[in-house]
Amino acid sequence: MKNNNIHQQIAQVREILKSNANKDLKDLARQELKNLFLNQKQQGNIILEIRAGTGGDEAELFAGQLWRMYQRFAEKGGCRIKILDSNFSPLGGVKSLTAEIMGEAPYNDFVYESGVHRVQRVPVTEKSGRLHTSAASVAVLPVVQEKDIEIADKDIRVDVYRSKGHGGQGVNTTDSAVRITHLPTGTVSTCQDERSQLKNKTKALMVLRAKLKQMQEEERAKKRGETRRYQIGTGDRSEKIRTYNFPQSRVTDHRIGKSWRNLEEILNGELSKVIEALKNEEAERFTQISS
Repeated sequence: MKNNNIHQQIAQVREILKSNANKDLKDLARQELKNLFLNQKQQGNIILEIRAGTGGDEAELFAGQLWRMYQRFAEKGGCRIKILDSNFSPLGGVKSLTAEIMGEAPYNDFVYESGVHRVQRVPVTEKSGRLHTSAASVAVLPVVQEKDIEIADKDIRVDVYRSKGHGGQGVNTTDSAVRITHLPTGTVSTCQDERSQLKNKTKALMVLRAKLKQMQEEERAKKRGETRRYQIGTGDRSEKIRTYNFPQSRVTDHRIGKSWRNLEEILNGELSKVIEALKNEEAERFTQISS
């Protein structure tokens, strides 16, 4: 209800900006519009997916660092985290990982993390001291209610298998892990964290609904020719959004052209300054377009 009220206020302020009101009133309206935009909150839990990209072991180790960064950031914000599916490397990195983040409104912060994260550093295994560039991708999806995305039984194939732990060890003796394939789109969702096959299937369906919902929204936006020029958090996993440069202890977000020199702190979960800068830039863009 609160968000609906904010949407109504935004519409009213935009009318002032389109009117023949004087400059002082329009300046006040622009500031009010920015504040209203920043106060919007999308309620509900999210699905976080991390995948190692180019770079072999180094990319997997970096993906593992991103996972720890998000864990700490989420916990600082009072969120709870549940791993749904994971594939850890023998060196302790992350090949792929899917988790549910539960809290009041985690999407409002995590939405800015979707895209390709790049790391530049000299790997421990590099004897010649050469700088390597590796990457990992992140996707953030809002959890979708069953009533919003209906999935017919005839449209899915459900496979069960034995869960794997760190380094590939079996973690239980039953085929409780579940892989669901959505046949019309080829979209795959897996869950192996629970010991119950039924619970894993329920969680895998939750992830699948989130993926299908995002695909639907992207298709609708494409048909409408909607670009949303103000929007920073697009959810596009192919977009390079940030570089973590270890030799210079610098993190650069390419979407807003801003850098921070406290790389270790950021990787320890101190993401607030980065997120706030992104939110403010998006609010500024929204205000300019609305004017």
